[in-house]
Amino acid sequence: MVNDIQHTEASVWQLLATVRDPEVPVLSVVDLGIVRKVVIVNANTISIIITPTYSGCPAMDVINMQLRMVLLENGFKQVHIEQVLSPAWTTGWMTEEGKEKLRAYGIAPPLPKQTVCHPDVFQEEEAIQCPHCLSYHTRLVSRFGSTACKALYQCLDCREPFDYFKCH
Repeated sequence: MVNDIQHTEASVWQLLATVRDPEVPVLSVVDLGIVRKVVIVNANTISIIITPTYSGCPAMDVINMQLRMVLLENGFKQVHIEQVLSPAWTTGWMTEEGKEKLRAYGIAPPLPKQTVCHPDVFQEEEAIQCPHCLSYHTRLVSRFGSTACKALYQCLDCREPFDYFKCH
């Protein structure tokens, strides 16, 4: 079969936006900001550089497979995916649309300016807004939520528990 699909970098980014994070399926890998670079080598070959949300993220194997499959299904015969750990991923790389998708899904998105990322104030709690009732009257239940990249909070007004996508 001859590959007659001509992809642009923009069309590849659209394809990658269909790949969902297996841990937070409302987010795409583009929403998360883990896709760092797309290089179309030629009509058959593509190279993608990704940075995991953290170096031990168990979802990366699934994400790599999903990326590879969507690119193979769309005409690329050679798919090279490279994981780069430096610079380390940060929640600042997430799209604003992705943060809104988190909130709508019931997960508090990362704050624009986190405090617990600084070792001097790590013991202080951040004021995290409840994604359900939007109250800031919340409390930290556990520094680790349903996945290592989230913390577990509870709203003291509506009493609902919720995950908070921690700063990285």
